[in-house]
Amino acid sequence: MGHTRHPFHLLPGTPSSPVLLHVPHASRAVPAPARAGIELDDEALERELDHITDSHTADLAAEAAASAPVTPWQFVNGLSRLVIDPERFPDEREEMLSVGMGAVYTRTTRRERLRSPDVDPQPLIDRWFHPYAAAMTAAVDERLAATGRAVVIDVHSYPTAALPYELHGSGPRPPICLGTDAFHTPPELLAQAEKAFAGFGGTGVNTPFAGTYVPLKHYGADPRVSALMIEIRRDQYMSEPGGPARPTSLTALASALAALVGAASARAAAPFG
Repeated sequence: MGHTRHPFHLLPGTPSSPVLLHVPHASRAVPAPARAGIELDDEALERELDHITDSHTADLAAEAAASAPVTPWQFVNGLSRLVIDPERFPDEREEMLSVGMGAVYTRTTRRERLRSPDVDPQPLIDRWFHPYAAAMTAAVDERLAATGRAVVIDVHSYPTAALPYELHGSGPRPPICLGTDAFHTPPELLAQAEKAFAGFGGTGVNTPFAGTYVPLKHYGADPRVSALMIEIRRDQYMSEPGGPARPTSLTALASALAALVGAASARAAAPFG
């Protein structure tokens, strides 16, 4: 499955692997067509990218994939979430619309204006959101066809201090936040993640960020699709905001993620039910 015409990449794993590492927010790339209507100058845009980008998460996923006992597949977004955010609902169901962060952001992390209100978001959604969603759906379908299951592990990071855009930023901010879904996150998968990341000073569930990504085709409908979000507090592995990673810390986190991939692969190989 190739996507040379689109700025996202499906990196193949072992054919028998059910696991798909999803990395939606690692890129800082904002191509010229997506800059239309953005009201930040270059310096302000770089500052915003420092705060909004899940820096180094693509490197984390790649390192985990390379060391996992069964190589997972990886779906990596090559565009910044300031172009489109593939994990938002593209309609009024999206909670983050209240702070200008639906599928196409109109506000910054500090709730300042990002795009002119005259900008029509639909061309951005048509050009980048819908092809991304279709490709991610196809990637999940391919894992289901090959293995009878799909395990989507969403790889994110989040700032140590809450930013003004966060709707639920007043709660605990553990070193590792695990986002779950009542339908798509089996208790065993959550337990495996808690075990894998036990050495990082504590995990929390759905705080400060909740939920996990499942393509709409499967969401709430296909129990063969399991999903879990991993949110790593950025002080665990990098200089904030937007600074370099600490290689030793990144490798330790990648080893934990690889252990989770291995456990999830073994679980998924078991009979369903």
